[in-house]
Amino acid sequence: MLQLKNINKTFSPNTINERKALIDLNLTLEQGDFITIIGGNGAGKSTLFNAIGGSFLIDSGNILLDGKDITFMRDYRRAGSIGRLFQDPLKGSAPNMTIEENLTMAYQRSSKSIFQFGGRKKDPNFFRDRLAELGLGLEDRMKTKMGLLSGGQRQAVTLLMATIVAPKLLLLDEHTAALDPATAEKVALLTQKIVAKEKITTMMITHNMQQSLDCGNRTIMMDGGRIILDIKGEERSKLTVQDLLAKFKDKSKKELDNDRMLLS
Repeated sequence: MLQLKNINKTFSPNTINERKALIDLNLTLEQGDFITIIGGNGAGKSTLFNAIGGSFLIDSGNILLDGKDITFMRDYRRAGSIGRLFQDPLKGSAPNMTIEENLTMAYQRSSKSIFQFGGRKKDPNFFRDRLAELGLGLEDRMKTKMGLLSGGQRQAVTLLMATIVAPKLLLLDEHTAALDPATAEKVALLTQKIVAKEKITTMMITHNMQQSLDCGNRTIMMDGGRIILDIKGEERSKLTVQDLLAKFKDKSKKELDNDRMLLS
């Protein structure tokens, strides 16, 4: 579903502030893969997502999504195929629009045509049913402005917006990090439920080491703009957090440094 071939990105090249953010990075995701991504500060995790999402053009390499080369495609053209959630619940939705209006906007953006599925996109019952699946009672608050919701409620609706029409790829950029532990756990469970139901190919950056092993089917670890570990299958199922930390130290020759990292 996704192929990254020899991706390179350098910020402020040939200056005193030059920083190599991605270096000869290669990665392949099969249909339905759910990859968790961990790494220290400045490892290149969010830069990788920005490259895939089209926030900037890479210096060299190729990005293929479902067999199509999107390397030079503008971000707004990728938005119909790539869903994304950010750490900040305020991103990804319009605070002065209602829940229903945000969902309608997301549906139209994600659909291949605004006329797809006839008038279903305008049917409140369609959105009501999807909201009910979240189990947060938001189906009775469809006329409420997004800005009036709690962080967890807003992130849950934004998750629904990103998957209202199943994208080819879902990017989750520490989307539970700004929430309190109980709400973060609820949003994480909703994420796994929706991804499993829709069979969405997913990449999730997480600061929670245990979550990186519990979610999905692969875990990759980044350092210095490179992927230094790619773990799956039986090897992954037997790993503990301490094993993962030891593997990182062995590969990078340093301790994992992340000021938001949770070990359990």
